[in-house]
Amino acid sequence: MKFNIQYTIYNILILALLTSCQQQVCNPKEFKTGTFRFEQVVNGKKEITLFTRTENLQIETYHERTDTASVRWVNDYEFILQKLKPRNRAEKKAISMRILSTKGKSYTFEYSFVGESKKQMGTVTKTN
Repeated sequence: MKFNIQYTIYNILILALLTSCQQQVCNPKEFKTGTFRFEQVVNGKKEITLFTRTENLQIETYHERTDTASVRWVNDYEFILQKLKPRNRAEKKAISMRILSTKGKSYTFEYSFVGESKKQMGTVTKTN
């Protein structure tokens, strides 16, 4: 068996390059409180929701209508939103939110009504 120094150096460089790449770090604690912006496309139109979250409350404004929900953290990645003054039966349903990943000032999450399997996804940006 012949030792090939060029092949060995090449493999070491590739290994160093691969191990030096940083993995995406998920730090959901940075998003427990603050002011946020959520953009989504509804029926071909961009809709914007602005909200402020404290440890226990989330106050959001959508279409110039403000709602308040309680926030109950299950763990660092998951929380439950429950509207404090629901206007109809649909608003009485609690929403389960789970942070999937973070990047800079934004996080990607999935959400669904509690007890339902159909999940939707979105991305939120922290504005403060």
